[in-house]
This record gives sequence, structure tokens and C-alpha cells, in this order.
Amino acid sequence: MNMLGKILSIFLMSLLSNATKAEQIDLLISGGTIVTIDEQWNVYENGFVAIRDGMIVAIGDTAALAEHDFHPTETLDARNKIVLPGLVNTHTHLPMVLFRGLADDLELNEWLNKVIFPAESRFVTREFVVAGSELGLAEMIRGGTTTFCDMYYFEDAIAEATNKAGLRAVLGQTVIDFPAPDYKTWSEAIASVEAFAGKWEHNDLILPAIAPHALYTVSTEHLEEVDEMAERLDLPILIHLAEAKTESDFSLKHFGQRPILYLEQIGLLSPRVIGAHAIDVNDQELQILKKREVGIGHCPQSNMKIVAGVAPIPQMLAAGLRVGLGTDGAASNNDLDMWQEIDTAAKLHKLYTGDPTVLSARQALKMATVGGARALHLEESIGSLEVGKMADLILLDVDAPHLVPRYDVYSLLVYAAKASDVADVVVNGQVLMRDRQLKTLDIDHVMDEARSLATRLKSLQKAAPD
Repeated sequence: MNMLGKILSIFLMSLLSNATKAEQIDLLISGGTIVTIDEQWNVYENGFVAIRDGMIVAIGDTAALAEHDFHPTETLDARNKIVLPGLVNTHTHLPMVLFRGLADDLELNEWLNKVIFPAESRFVTREFVVAGSELGLAEMIRGGTTTFCDMYYFEDAIAEATNKAGLRAVLGQTVIDFPAPDYKTWSEAIASVEAFAGKWEHNDLILPAIAPHALYTVSTEHLEEVDEMAERLDLPILIHLAEAKTESDFSLKHFGQRPILYLEQIGLLSPRVIGAHAIDVNDQELQILKKREVGIGHCPQSNMKIVAGVAPIPQMLAAGLRVGLGTDGAASNNDLDMWQEIDTAAKLHKLYTGDPTVLSARQALKMATVGGARALHLEESIGSLEVGKMADLILLDVDAPHLVPRYDVYSLLVYAAKASDVADVVVNGQVLMRDRQLKTLDIDHVMDEARSLATRLKSLQKAAPD
């Protein structure tokens, strides 16, 4: 080979080498403070996140971008922003946003039995659930929630709305011993779960589940049937669990045991179970929950509002239980704002224990992210920003008076950040909100539908006999 041939060969090899180094990616986020919530609590003050096929493929300091030749289809400018994992809401009833403010300042049993159950019986239809779901989804996206755990009626309609909006969710079709808005008999409800599970089992965003409402609304025989079905279909089980002293009183009266011991005896407790509230629990019961790897959804604002009690969260965290934060439904909260839950949880347990060091800012933020992922048994996929995890993340605009100055990023996020600070939301690598503009939901249409339904509900209430 002559000299010219050698030069051409080297040139071609160089081109091929450079082409090999080039990496096509779907989304590149760069220039912001990356708060990973990984095991090392890594923070990159001027960082980047590279995303391909819905997954994080690289993360680090922006200086390290020189080592890559990323060719992004889309970019997000994170300058003056904090990038962190999307928030995980471990317990809610999404369509109940349409009952927001319907019944306030009531005790749990009165609120549930005299207002909510009758209202659901009269007003909840598939149309109601679709409109409420879309309103709730819009609220959650704008507040930075990227994954939620829901139990309600017409859950298939919730799944369709959620999948269209692009959020990730564990969705439990409610089964209950009295006629429900969607299914009037137990056998109909159980059959619906089978169909629901089959329809959504291979979806990237939706994890179908079965949701027996509570031990005081579902018989022992039916709870055992739920357990068998969950085992056979490989489904999570969502249930209200030890949510107040009144539940413990019911359990003692009817089963001779407190709720956790009763559910342990009948074999329901397992890593499949995600229990909401877990307020009235003692040390022995905490050990059972730990042994069975039950996920716990802590809903401090709802618990406070209906005076259900204060869950022993510091003890749960010390024991290594799977504990996340949740909003509960907006009928008892009255919103789906996870930032308020983070702030409230940190302050409530300081006040309740008399110890200002309890539930630090880092712990509170972790409960809303990777802690929530652990409660849902999804920590291998979501909850922190790490290579190999799904690209579920949010960007907060910190160019606001209440976010200046910044001494500690965790303190800033827990005690000062608001839902309105969330600027951009990414789930599964898809941008759902950019610069506060929703991309997958028509917010004007969603709010018009909600207002229309609320007007009809009001008129029906007035027309109803006392």
C-alpha cells in the first residue's frame, strides 16, 4: 500500500472510530443541580442526565459530557433548576378529587359512613371516574408526582386515563362486601379483577393490583380469596391497614385480635401487601410488618385532618420497614400535593416525639422518593437517579424568592419547595410537562369537565330528600 493509500486508510478508520463513539439518545438534561437520592447521596452541582429508551444511561458532572458524543433527540435546559427523582405517592383514591371539600371537619367513621359511602353510591359512575382521574393526574403531574398507588372503583378507567397521561401507577381494583358503584356483587368484582389484570399485565406504566378495601368491609372468607387470586395472578394487594383505633376495636370485637395479628393469622400479610396508614400498631406488630416486608403508605395530612392518629414512623424507619408517603384521597386531605406531605411529615413527628432531630430533611425526602419506591416494591426500577433505572424525574425552578438562599439542598426541598416550583416532569423518558405546560393532558378541557360534574353533583345533593 502506497503512502496515499495508508493516509486514506487511517482517515477512514478515524471516521469509523468517531462514528462508533457517537451515541444516539432520546433526552439530555444538563446544567442543573442533580440530586440523585442514591445510596451515596450523590449531588452533582452542574450535572447531566442522559436518557434512552425510557432509562437513565449516564449521569454525572457536566464536565464528563466531553467523554461522550451524545446526539439527543430532545434536550431540557436545567440551569437554575434542581433535578431529582419524581415523587412517589403510595396511597390515594384518584377520582375523589371531585369530592374535594364535600365533607370537612368530621371524624373518620362519620366522614366515611355518613358522607363518603352514600355519596359514592349516588354519584360515582364511569364518567365521574374518568373526569376525576384526569383532574387528579393533571394535579399530580404539575406537583411532580411521577408514580402513584391507587385503589378505587372503575379502576380500568383510571388505568386508561393514567396510561394516556403517561404516569406510572400501581392500580388496585377495589373489592368490597357491599354493592359498589361499579360491581354490585362480590363475584362480579372478582371477575373484573381477573379481566383487569389480564388487560394491563404487560403495560410499561400500569401495574394492576387487587384492593380489598379493609378488614371491616371485607370478610375473612373473601380476604382469603383475595390472597389466593393475588398469588395466582401475581398481583399486589392494596388495603387500608390499622388506620385508626376504631379499626382495632372492630377487629378485637369480631376476630378477637388486633388488625395486624388477625391478617397475619389468616395468611394475608406478605411482600405483596401495600398497607395504607398503619397508625394503630405496636412493637410486636411492627416486627410482623418488617418480617413480611409489607409496604406502608404514610398519609400524615389526611390522618391529622380526620384525627385518625399518628403512625409510629420514626420506629418504622429505625426498624427498616418499607415506608413511603401518600396523600390519601383529596376528599380527606384536600389535595394531591406531595410537597405538603413531605413538609408535614418532617414537622409532625418532631412535634409528636418532642425531638427536633427526628425525621430529618434527608429522611423525609427519601420517604417521598426511593422510600415510596420500596413501599411499592419498585426500588429496583424507580425512586433514585441512577444508571439502569427508569427515567422518572422532575426539575424544580429555584429562581424564586422563597428558594433563596440555598445552604442545604435537602433542607430547601423539604421545608421551602412548593408544588408550583415544579417546571418539568419526565416519566419513562417522556416529557409530560415542560415549563409548567402539560403535554399529555388538555388542562382547560379537564377542568371544564370537572366543574360541570361538580355542578351536577351539587344540584343532585340539593334535590335529594333529607
